[in-house]
Amino acid sequence: MDTTGNRQQHSKPTFAELFTPKLVTVFREGYGAAQLKADAISGLTVAIVALPLSMAIAIASGVSPDKGLFTAIIGGFIVSAMGGSRFQIGGPAGAFIVLVAATVSREGVEGLILATVMAGVILIAIGYLRLGTYIKFIPYPVTVGFTAGIAVIIFASQLNEMFGLTLPGKEPGPLLPKLMALAKAAGTVNVSSVAVTALTIATILALKRWRPNWPGMLIAVGVGSIVVALLALPVETIGTRFGGIPRTLPWPALPVFSLDKAMSVLPDAVAFALLGAIESLLSAVVADGMTGRRHRSNCELVAQGFANIGSALFGGICVTGTIARTATNVRAGAYGPVSGMLHSAFLLAFMLLAAPLASYIPLAALAGVLAVVAWNMVEKQAFAALIRSSRGDALVLTVTFLLVVFRDLTEGIVVGFALGALLFIDRMAKSVAVEAEVPLAQEDVADTTNGGRHAYEASDAGDAGTVIYRISGAFFFGAASTVGAVLDRIADQRKNFILDCSRVPLLDSTAANVIEGAARKAGKAGVRFFITGASPQARRMLITHGVRQPEVSYAASVAEAVELVRAEKAT
Repeated sequence: MDTTGNRQQHSKPTFAELFTPKLVTVFREGYGAAQLKADAISGLTVAIVALPLSMAIAIASGVSPDKGLFTAIIGGFIVSAMGGSRFQIGGPAGAFIVLVAATVSREGVEGLILATVMAGVILIAIGYLRLGTYIKFIPYPVTVGFTAGIAVIIFASQLNEMFGLTLPGKEPGPLLPKLMALAKAAGTVNVSSVAVTALTIATILALKRWRPNWPGMLIAVGVGSIVVALLALPVETIGTRFGGIPRTLPWPALPVFSLDKAMSVLPDAVAFALLGAIESLLSAVVADGMTGRRHRSNCELVAQGFANIGSALFGGICVTGTIARTATNVRAGAYGPVSGMLHSAFLLAFMLLAAPLASYIPLAALAGVLAVVAWNMVEKQAFAALIRSSRGDALVLTVTFLLVVFRDLTEGIVVGFALGALLFIDRMAKSVAVEAEVPLAQEDVADTTNGGRHAYEASDAGDAGTVIYRISGAFFFGAASTVGAVLDRIADQRKNFILDCSRVPLLDSTAANVIEGAARKAGKAGVRFFITGASPQARRMLITHGVRQPEVSYAASVAEAVELVRAEKAT
């Protein structure tokens, strides 16, 4: 009997296999004109979306708009060329606005660039040490609360530009002092800025509803720029504040380094690395869910590390995977990482050819773009579902959200994770059951005493169109990645999928989210999805998170689900 194939199939991947970029994998599969055309179209689509966003995020972060473009061009190219995700789009992200702005305020731009390089080194170390897997253990309520908190901070950071306020001093960073300072300056509202912001938001929303395939953000910024120029409105633009943007990339340069400076920015570098790892892997997971592919987290983190170093050498800011742009890349029909590389090339072409036009872009229009981004960042349905699902998840969500908004991003993640761990321990303790009067070795019984016995049917041995999986033990955030990898394969030439949860004593919101994604994927593939034996608590959690008919059918047991399948075949 030859077991060589089995040994090769189940052997652990080598170091080179784990860290081979997806770009190499795509080329090995075969890459021709059709694939290049698909990647070129999707790359251009993403570049059009990234152009106003990159500048808006840079300005909101306290640096000039060109640094956002440098980040998307250099960092985005490296992320796609070296990454472990087939569809990831890298660039500046709204999640970093608060951290970057605080670092610039405290350490200056040179300190920011040094911190970005150090964050890149940390990310490379995390990846090569294969610690990226543990990033996936962050509970779902923490990521939802964290993202919602960032959205609130981003929106608050744009109030000054949206209303065109004139502050007597520097705008405070913390939320409450910021709101108080803005309230005191309410008498300096610029009506033109408010009108441009409103026009930008209205244009984006209108195009999203009636022309969803059009580049709404770019068109809205263009409309705002034209209106300001034609009517000569007294609104600040990129040209009046920054003098425009350059038409070429700068020469790469190493940041100014000293041991004291490095120690001073080390906390910022750690925060950049932690947030970058979380954001990029979340983005990769979103792409996996949309395409059915699987990313390699450690390879992705190594690419993110080199991308941050590359961005900093060209004067850019922090790079991470961007969820909205990555999703746009997938929807536009991307085939592989070449799309992300072309997105960077298109951005470079835009900068070289259209840099003078950027001077006319009103800052109020970019503030309107970020206001829409902040609104879209909030996972409103997930937030509401977690509040309703259980007191524990609601507590973790609320504490994470409040700490992110009023304290610190890193503190919110750490405390949220700790609360999630304590909640899990409490749930596991409550789920322990003791079975009495059950011998260690089961005694033989007569066939006649086996209740509910029926005649054997050949079809009981198996059905080529039906697959049955049984989950035993607690299904929680720590097991979600492993179980999710198995559930990802449910649509492989099957017509019916039965998931037996009769031995699951605990199922949390992260697990419910995994099952909901599997059920949605099964529905798209035409697979009938059954859940059997779920306890009332598990069933409540699943239904709360959208796991309900017609995507799934519930049955009391596997036998009942099989009978339903047979009955449908007979009709």
